[in-house]
Amino acid sequence: MSASTIAQRLDVSPRTVRNRIDQLEESGVINGYRVDVDYESAGYQLHTMVVCTAPIADRGEIARAAADVPGVVNVREIMTGDQNLLVEVVGTDGDDLSRITSDLNALGVHVNDEDIIRNEYDSQFQEFDRCERTST
Repeated sequence: MSASTIAQRLDVSPRTVRNRIDQLEESGVINGYRVDVDYESAGYQLHTMVVCTAPIADRGEIARAAADVPGVVNVREIMTGDQNLLVEVVGTDGDDLSRITSDLNALGVHVNDEDIIRNEYDSQFQEFDRCERTST
């Protein structure tokens, strides 16, 4: 969403929006931007969430290492429960998925489940709208 679109929606100037975004970036509230990739259009028809269990003491280190496995596009550490790593992967076929899960196993995780992702929907955190109107 562009600064102009946000400004129009909030009835403020685009410069006000850009200044606020700059402040949020400088304070660390916004610490990056992500690219929205259509994996299927890019030739990766296999988009899968791999549910894993990692030893709790090593979970952070394993999660960082898992992010470096070719085909892994996202890793989430889960704070509770036995299944404490969610690893999002893409590939062209079952051989890719087998390679990726083998690489994950070599890191010391147990793969519990593999779920093919059909669609994904993101939503803006709505509290930012409220904060923007109340803090200027």
